[in-house]
Amino acid sequence: MQPPIHRVEFIALMAMMFSTIAFSIDAMLPALPEIGAALTPEDVNQAQLVITSFVLGMGIGTLFTGPLSDRFGRRPVIVAGVGLYIISALVAAVAQTLELLLLARVFQGLGAAGPRVVALAIIRDLYAGRIMAQIMSFVMIVFSLVPALAPSLGAVIIALSGWRSVFIAFVVFGSVSVIWMLARLPETLPKESRRPFRLDALWAAVVEMVRHPVVGLSIAVQSLCFGMLFSMLSSTQQIFDITFDRSASFPLWFGGIAVVAASASFLNAALVVRLGMARLVTAMLAVQVALSAGMVAILLGGVSGLPLFAAFVLWQTSVFFQAGMTIGNLNAIAMEPMGHIAGTAASVIGSIATVMAVVFAVPVGLMFDGTPLPLAVGILAEAILALLLMRVMAKAAARIA
Repeated sequence: MQPPIHRVEFIALMAMMFSTIAFSIDAMLPALPEIGAALTPEDVNQAQLVITSFVLGMGIGTLFTGPLSDRFGRRPVIVAGVGLYIISALVAAVAQTLELLLLARVFQGLGAAGPRVVALAIIRDLYAGRIMAQIMSFVMIVFSLVPALAPSLGAVIIALSGWRSVFIAFVVFGSVSVIWMLARLPETLPKESRRPFRLDALWAAVVEMVRHPVVGLSIAVQSLCFGMLFSMLSSTQQIFDITFDRSASFPLWFGGIAVVAASASFLNAALVVRLGMARLVTAMLAVQVALSAGMVAILLGGVSGLPLFAAFVLWQTSVFFQAGMTIGNLNAIAMEPMGHIAGTAASVIGSIATVMAVVFAVPVGLMFDGTPLPLAVGILAEAILALLLMRVMAKAAARIA
């Protein structure tokens, strides 16, 4: 089944839907100081919860949007998700308390899960095999540009009309994507192919996956890898601003780091067939343990100024790069024994890993003390635990084999 629109337009539309998550997170980073000053001046550190609250909502939504789209079709779930995303963005734009803003962000994340998850289902509906892999590669190349551009776009919007206008940009983004889809892309899941939505089947899948030694451990390691990523995202703006006094140039630095880290997907594609997924993940986690331990040593050793900034930028790049080399592989490891429930398994894996990542990331972010030390210690602890779990997983896989 081929889409009724040109392949280039289809890739652009899917990339825009995929980008809802990245845009909604990264465009907010330059706004955190102003949000803190306006809504929580007594503890500006709490402003970073604007990031993790969105991720929490996205994680919860990921569990349900895939199965719901199998029941009701792709377009209705995307429309409902984007509708919730837009309404929540409008509430966030006028929120006068941090509590209301965080609640709105949770619901915005719930809504954003719709286009992000269902876009993948649409690609599966229309393509298969190597062609699907090629389409996904093109989509991810376009998608990888968003983290590089979003902070700069957010900074421009804030400079022109204040931090609340960033939420209006989210409204425009969501509106354009859903109108584009409704105008150009028909429903891709025929009614005869739809399946009933059953909570008992969803729960049974969760239990089966958690109990499977390799799958359960893979989800745990993936949660820790996401936790490292979200820990860094939560604190990075404050570190550039407060520690290094580089808030003005933060969007440019972040964009450059994102572009370099995006190369991880290309390197992973070149190495994974030869080295295997588990071996590659284990190696990357070992490297991250060493780099994070080195960052802790540098901070405890009293290094300051430009050398400390250079070390931090290199270390931050390694955290983003490592995410690109591990998360996809861990997802593939978890999916491999779950072919009989592949669609539901994808939702369960994404949901559990994302929600647990928030549990790991929030305490690390809230420990920020004006230096990168709490972040470095937190990521080091997460990397060590992830590496230990990979060792346990290798033994469990050997027993099963």
